[in-house]
Amino acid sequence: MAGRLSRREIEELEAIVERGNLTAAAAELQEKLKSLENTPLDIAITGESGAGKSSFINAIRGLHDDDEGAAKTGVTQTTMEPKAYPHPRLPNVKLCDLPGIGTPRFQADKYLNQVKFNNYDFFIIVSATRFTSHHTTLAREIHKMGKRFYYVRSKVDIDLNAEKRKKNFNEARTLQKIREDCIKNLREAGEASPRVFLLCSWELANYDFQLLQETLENDLDDQRRHVFILAMPNISAKILEKKKAELQEHIWAVALLSCAIGALPVPGVSLVCDVAILVFHMKSYCMAFGLDDESLTRLAQQVDKPVAELKSVIKKSPLASAITERFVLSLLSTSVYGALMVVELILNFVPGLGSLAGAGISFVTTRYMLQSFLDEAAEDAQKVLTKALEPRAE
Repeated sequence: MAGRLSRREIEELEAIVERGNLTAAAAELQEKLKSLENTPLDIAITGESGAGKSSFINAIRGLHDDDEGAAKTGVTQTTMEPKAYPHPRLPNVKLCDLPGIGTPRFQADKYLNQVKFNNYDFFIIVSATRFTSHHTTLAREIHKMGKRFYYVRSKVDIDLNAEKRKKNFNEARTLQKIREDCIKNLREAGEASPRVFLLCSWELANYDFQLLQETLENDLDDQRRHVFILAMPNISAKILEKKKAELQEHIWAVALLSCAIGALPVPGVSLVCDVAILVFHMKSYCMAFGLDDESLTRLAQQVDKPVAELKSVIKKSPLASAITERFVLSLLSTSVYGALMVVELILNFVPGLGSLAGAGISFVTTRYMLQSFLDEAAEDAQKVLTKALEPRAE
């Protein structure tokens, strides 16, 4: 239940109240939340020319290859210098398209220095055919420099389509054959225990993308895992569930910030700050779930459906652009928590009692309002995804 506090939450709230310095607590919490929001994540995508690096970058960013701002793709060499592409919603998340490897002049150690390897959190090594010594040599150099790397075999849909012409075609067997061939090539090229993820940028929800995503999540620290999950395209119910869990994890900290501000003995300050906090975080929830005009328009184009059809299933939450101070105040006015905030405003004029009561009311109100809104936004996002995946009506 949204209104029930866990034992841990109660203990932490009591500890903050006992320390007494709620102003310092507010500053500390605000700094932690700001640090989380501004956490950079830089992902390097490398491999030979034509491997599908740019299409992979576009797919992760939720873009088609011909969308505005998409990484350039083509059958010829299109990446001559490293180029960073920021995530459309999270500018601190960048995917960098590195120059192709595999040319006779390629030398792994010099290549990494040229592309400034220290700028990246991890590397994804992409191949559309066979992995060679170029890939494994690069991987060894990345490993020496203390960075993580992951092998991705792209364009598996092309191999599957070719195999479908044969009798007794079996997709699972074909994928296993591709995987075993990649592992064999990597071992022959000197990779001791290779792990390969099979992907198709046009069908990102299929094959090994979920496995790759979970592997990256496990390898990243808490802050980078948070922004990585929020940056993932909304292509499956599981990704939406993970985003909800990640956002829910930080409602507690936001409510504590509201609590600390609510303890300030200045009439009206708590209400203004609480409304601003709710506007900011409710809007960010909508953006994370793709409940904004730009994301819905892009999704409608990708699935070839009218955007109005996708919007028609959104019943409980507004779009991001509709979340304003007036919207939040209207929500508060129709809930019991709005009445509590009026009581808080009155109690602020009572010395001593007002601060303590204000802290508790702000905490409970912010926590409840954010949890309820998150539940409804996540539910609407699931409905949009289901509608988007439905076969198009003739």
